Amino acid sequence: MTAAQTSTPASTRPALSRRFSVAPMMDWTDRHCRFFLRQLSKHALLYTEMVTTGALLHGDRERFLRHDEAEHPLALQLGGSAPADLATCAKMAQAAGYDEVNLNVGCPSDRVQNNMIGACLMGHPALVADCVKAMLDAVEIPVTVKHRIGINGRDSYEELCDFVGQVREAGCRSFTVHARIAILEGLSPKENREIPPLRYDVAAQLKRDFPDLEIILNGGIKTLDECREHLDTFDGVMLGREAYHTPYLLAEVDAGLFGGNGPQISRAEALEAMRPYIERHIQEGGVMHHITRHVLGLAQGFPGARRFRQLLSVDVHKTDDPLALLDQAAELLRGR
Repeated sequence: MTAAQTSTPASTRPALSRRFSVAPMMDWTDRHCRFFLRQLSKHALLYTEMVTTGALLHGDRERFLRHDEAEHPLALQLGGSAPADLATCAKMAQAAGYDEVNLNVGCPSDRVQNNMIGACLMGHPALVADCVKAMLDAVEIPVTVKHRIGINGRDSYEELCDFVGQVREAGCRSFTVHARIAILEGLSPKENREIPPLRYDVAAQLKRDFPDLEIILNGGIKTLDECREHLDTFDGVMLGREAYHTPYLLAEVDAGLFGGNGPQISRAEALEAMRPYIERHIQEGGVMHHITRHVLGLAQGFPGARRFRQLLSVDVHKTDDPLALLDQAAELLRGR
């Protein structure tokens, strides 16, 4: 289905809350991953992978914006630094039915730096403010920013406050703070997620100094107990790789963080709920592995996990009946 075909009035969708969200992750949080995660939690806010303005303006716009209505609440993360281009892409996001547009000011990779995208923009707060204002002037949906607590050479708390203050003046009211600085030279994106120390204290000070803003904490959070602890200080928490590698923790989110009282979906039920979606994808010419590569963490920590992963990541490439393998994998999860 296309983005336009799946778009319905926002009033009929689940309410957007940033109390708990899953981070935008390149090569991971594609539409299939998001559809799967939505089976586990109805309230978690989901984000796309970062999509550059160039991809939307000059590439396959339909492919980059495509999503299923079930994915809502859903935000599109944009990468770019030209205010007019970002405004145009924000309009596309709104027309396609997204609930929020988020500007990436956190990615440290060389490739995006060379295009003035991501964490390097922390050194240009006035430009980020111009970008945010252009998007806010163009759309009615929220415009938010995801950023680091600094970059090498601009990592003082005063400079962080200057960045947040200028972007706030442009109209942004929600900031997702990855509580590490980014080292723009000499570290890979993976190393930038691990080597710079986590500074939750800096993010907490930011919330105290900007009490009118919504501050969402990102970085190093692994459990729901940690989420609850951070929610005493912050307005929301964002999980990244832990939510991907151990996705079943999302099954506890609705009751544990949103006060839901519905039954918790089992691992087997979550996988079985994916079957019609997978069948449709295959009928449209796709392959099952495009989807099942995202569900491998469902069996994390259980006997049979290795066999589960083998079925859906290795054997899936050798069979003429992938749905039969899916059923075998679901059987391994029963009672888990």
